[in-house]
Amino acid sequence: MRRSPKETEDAARGTHRRALLLGGGMAAMFAVLGARMHYLSVDQADQFRLLAEENRISIRLIPPARGLIHDRNGKVLAGNEQNYRVVITREDAGDVNAVLAKLAHIIPLTAEDLDRTAKEMKRTSPFAPITVADRLSWEDLSKVALNAPSLPGVSPEVGLSRQYPRDIDFAHVLGYVGPVSERDLEALDSPDPLLRIPKFQIGKIGVERWLEDTLRGRAGTRRIEVNAVGRVMRELEREEGDPGADVRLTIDADVQNFVQARLGDESAAAVVMDVTNGDLIAVVSSPSFDPNLFVRGISHTDYNGLMENDHRPLANKTVQGLYPPGSTFKMITALAALEAGVINVNTTVRCPGYLEFGGRRFHCWKRGGHGAVNLEKSLAESCDVYYYDIAQRVGIEKIAEMGKRFGLGIRHDIPMSAIADGIMPNRAWKQERYKQDWRIGDTINASIGQGYVLTSPLQLAVMTARIATGRAVNPRLVRSVDGKEVPVEEAPGIGISEEIMRKIRSGMFAVMNGERGTAKSSRIADEAMLMAGKTGTSQVRNITAAERARGVISNDQLPWNRRDHALFVGYAPYNNPRYAVSVVVEHGGGGSTAAAPIARDALLRALSNGLPPLSAYPASQRNRIESMLEKLPLRDAEGRAPDSSRA
Repeated sequence: MRRSPKETEDAARGTHRRALLLGGGMAAMFAVLGARMHYLSVDQADQFRLLAEENRISIRLIPPARGLIHDRNGKVLAGNEQNYRVVITREDAGDVNAVLAKLAHIIPLTAEDLDRTAKEMKRTSPFAPITVADRLSWEDLSKVALNAPSLPGVSPEVGLSRQYPRDIDFAHVLGYVGPVSERDLEALDSPDPLLRIPKFQIGKIGVERWLEDTLRGRAGTRRIEVNAVGRVMRELEREEGDPGADVRLTIDADVQNFVQARLGDESAAAVVMDVTNGDLIAVVSSPSFDPNLFVRGISHTDYNGLMENDHRPLANKTVQGLYPPGSTFKMITALAALEAGVINVNTTVRCPGYLEFGGRRFHCWKRGGHGAVNLEKSLAESCDVYYYDIAQRVGIEKIAEMGKRFGLGIRHDIPMSAIADGIMPNRAWKQERYKQDWRIGDTINASIGQGYVLTSPLQLAVMTARIATGRAVNPRLVRSVDGKEVPVEEAPGIGISEEIMRKIRSGMFAVMNGERGTAKSSRIADEAMLMAGKTGTSQVRNITAAERARGVISNDQLPWNRRDHALFVGYAPYNNPRYAVSVVVEHGGGGSTAAAPIARDALLRALSNGLPPLSAYPASQRNRIESMLEKLPLRDAEGRAPDSSRA
């Protein structure tokens, strides 16, 4: 059937419309595709380039060198040594167990090493390298490098590890470093990415811990190219980080070593302090331990040996140990009474050997008594009854206030671990602690540093420095950081008249140099270095009335852990004080026999440029002292320990 011209025209017009619609749709589609291609290839080019690079480029952190720690004269106390190690990256290794099995045939790996590696892999990102073995020999490291083609994901590395060249001398001061633990990470709000590196080491105790941020430094980065199976092909870019800042302490390594050796096998502590600026010259806790054992991974045998030792080598007795100060506290009681005006320097108290109060006898150490006693005699001969009497007159509140003024019962801010506050008790303290009222008997006991009073060797050294100078000297341990000196603030006056302070010092001088001084045998003979001091003995057991009646058992007849603690505090030179010292010998017996000789030697070593000169000792003692000094296991000029073990 033939169409009419009109029908033909209408059909053509419809075809044209459909063609236009189809063409417009295709144009729109191409426009959308073009826009998308532009977005992907131009607008998002950087993003997709980064994604592509991440398939072949790995960015790894470079641990910075840890800052060094020096003594006041620049001797290295904590350094870094090269450490050869082997790491494995799980993502690159494929069959990890097979790779580790091959590795175990190349270098010695224990079952413990393999088990630890497996555990670390489970809790670590598959892209993070995990240390399989460290402290390898160069020969073992070379074997791993030669066999690299058959060990996918395994890389030999050279890093740095902490090393303590003076081992036991500074264990309690410096502490040690160890691998980051989950507990360490949980304690931080935003942990440094460095801390996520497996087996990365941070300070655990001591200066290493408290100055961690200063010593750690800032990580560097390196971009490495890897092939399709993850093998490292080449290093593309490297940006070094910043090493940790070096720290210089106030301690003198040679004095520290001398005091450590002088304490020997005793369970003891000693602190030597510069009274002019608060610098801690020696801070020694004995016995000690080798912190290098902890850095390298201490064995169960070694650790159990330290934990089971009744002399507690892991405890830092200088700041953590708390002891009744005994008679070394008597200066505080006297100062409180003198300042309150309840006595004067000529006040006399009669000592018959005890004080009767409330149906109870408080005994003096001298059974027959000291007779008439004034301030100087009370200190020189350490009469207890004198202090029982004046303590009742002044009261515990003023005694406690005076104790805190001289640095007792407060925490001193130095970068060491577990610093104890001590206890300087008063009425409110006892009510809060025990829900009990304070009694006069408590004051009597506190007057001679017994009862509730507890102090640390550091606090006793601070107390002595303040007595020597009449100023509120504060201890400091850090001398400089990154070459910048830590400023020393001038200590304010203690607020007690110089006349009163002179009388207290005179009494302490008589302890060492008086005819009946309790520490006369430990005096310094050199007129330029004369010392003042105070002995102390604190009981660790109760003495019953029955035992007193038949005779108190002497310390040497008791088991070691039931003997009295021996204490001593002192300073020298007397006329121009430079150093203060405190010594506590746990269960050492008497302060005059066990602690005072050590304190004298420590002061002489600090005052001398070398071993204490024999001329500083009384002539009758020089042969014995010479023999003792020759036997001390001291380090040589290079800091090397003697061949014989001092552990």
